[in-house]
Amino acid sequence: MQGRIHSIESFGTVDGPGVRFVVFLQGCPMRCAYCHNPDTWDMQGGTLMEAEEIMQSFRRNKSFYKDGGLTVTGGEPLLQIDFLLELFSLARAEGVHTCIDSSGICFNASDRDWMERLNRLLSMTDLVMLDIKHIDPKLHKWLTGCPSENILRFAHYLDHKKIPVWIRHVVVPTVTDDETHLYRLGWFIGGLKNLKALDVLPYHTMGKAKYERLGIPYRLERIPPMDRPTLLLKKQSILKGILDRRRHDR
Repeated sequence: MQGRIHSIESFGTVDGPGVRFVVFLQGCPMRCAYCHNPDTWDMQGGTLMEAEEIMQSFRRNKSFYKDGGLTVTGGEPLLQIDFLLELFSLARAEGVHTCIDSSGICFNASDRDWMERLNRLLSMTDLVMLDIKHIDPKLHKWLTGCPSENILRFAHYLDHKKIPVWIRHVVVPTVTDDETHLYRLGWFIGGLKNLKALDVLPYHTMGKAKYERLGIPYRLERIPPMDRPTLLLKKQSILKGILDRRRHDR
């Protein structure tokens, strides 16, 4: 089966444990204001590739990935769930560690057929990296153009299915850095028993040139990058929320 591929990175070090072969799928329904890959949004963009073609590329340097594996990101990878099913089936047959980096926006518990496919996919998935953009529903909608309900439901569903999860959150000055919101995010995360790691990432402007090239307005024009000392302070609010929630749930 063919999938729409935006790009492939053969030596990824930030997309899961170890060195990863990272496949960026094309297409995303979200319009995150800080997205550094707006060229992945178009559902009809990218290059068509067979799942087996991707595995052939993976095998060329397979020894690099013995302590890592295969990560599929985007765009939003769950938009191409049938392609993922074939790709992960091939990968798992060779003992490859599999990871999905998703926003969770596609989760739809009311669609039986989609849920059946999701469950099959999760049975072949070793790790999900889940990006939670904002804990406040109204601010999430402003930031991404999409509601947050399905994303949080997806987090709970992964917890129910005991799928290991890494949570990612980008701290954007004046947008996602409010300490009350960060604490609430931590409180939510602290309720997940399947949490394996937390990545708190600094907002940067490295993707801004792509917006100019594509003719897309950059909504965070006046916002500076997040500096590391402030990022570490903001992370403490999330960690406090996690610890308080876990004490509460004992």
